[in-house]
Amino acid sequence: MDIRSTVITLTILAVIAAIWTAVRASRAIQKGKRMPFYFKRRKLYDQAAGLILTALALGAFAYFNFRFGEGIAYRYFPPSLTPSLTPTITLTPTITLTPTITLTPTITNTPSVTNTPSVPQAIATQFDSFVTPNPNAVFSPIVFATEIDENFQPVNPAVEFSNPLTKIYGTYSYNFMDNGVQWTELWYRGETLLKATTGHWEGGTGGYGVLALELPAEEWLPGEYQVQCFVGSQWILSGYFTVVGNPPTATFTPSPTFTLTPTPTSTPTRTATPTRTPIPSNTPKPSATPQP
Repeated sequence: MDIRSTVITLTILAVIAAIWTAVRASRAIQKGKRMPFYFKRRKLYDQAAGLILTALALGAFAYFNFRFGEGIAYRYFPPSLTPSLTPTITLTPTITLTPTITLTPTITNTPSVTNTPSVPQAIATQFDSFVTPNPNAVFSPIVFATEIDENFQPVNPAVEFSNPLTKIYGTYSYNFMDNGVQWTELWYRGETLLKATTGHWEGGTGGYGVLALELPAEEWLPGEYQVQCFVGSQWILSGYFTVVGNPPTATFTPSPTFTLTPTPTSTPTRTATPTRTPIPSNTPKPSATPQP
């Protein structure tokens, strides 16, 4: 039994116990009304009051257990450590090349061939894991949404999304995986590869997994999108969704330009002009005074 089944079972048992306790309280009250002795009637009323409080407590437990029990349990028992797949999940068959011939009105044979997805050689050369993939690994179908909750579950899942968009999540459950095996994700729009990720699996044996494609808003062009997942070089599962509506137009933000600041040119200083020094005039010599 997984965590979700346990929470639902406890909730149902608590509701049944609350109803049974409330019925007993009602019977105690009815019996007390018919009791002529005060102390016995008071004892039945006290018993009914205790049963009513017990019924209310069981009802409150049932509500909070159903509303928050699973989330609290996942905090202490992460889903990556406990297999949580239900028996309804079946093995994903390996697709093989199966040509089908359809006769057209002109009696022309037109073969239609479905190719198995494969990892591009440029990405396959990046593989560095030596762990052999488990052939019994199973995955559920991928569910897409623009948001996920704390339990890795999609919020308002859909297969068609309208612009503007920034990020799309893909959630799935899995079992019988081995840590260290090579894991690869390829995101496509039509035939155009948008994102490629490869590395070692670290999600444990079983639980929930999340994929994500994040692009600038102006790059979410309308069309068919898909994600392909591989364990080693073997294709495991694919998911598909559609984007409609035109994306917002990217706004051009001019880059700041640097303006050269002119360096100050030194102003030539004036050279002092030498002043003329007056030449001393000849001092007249005293003339001789005649003797009488």
